[in-house]
Amino acid sequence: MRAFQYVIKDENGIHARPAGLLVKKVSVLEDCIVTIQKGERSADARKLFALMSLGVVCGDEITVKVNGGDEIAAEKEIKEFFEQNL
Repeated sequence: MRAFQYVIKDENGIHARPAGLLVKKVSVLEDCIVTIQKGERSADARKLFALMSLGVVCGDEITVKVNGGDEIAAEKEIKEFFEQNL
């Protein structure tokens, strides 16, 4: 398992548009399970409504966990996604 922390910079947090893009990005990583954690709550990154229910806002620190498949490559792709979109 690989994990990294990220502080959300988007002024609207994880809202519908970037959450939808994240779901699409993660869905192509078939061998990996990606989990987004905020505090004690976590969500499967393939489930749009689960992501939205975390209530992630600007300035929140989240933990992204990547498990299975080519974790190193998947972690790199997801980090780049967050830096470009959130």
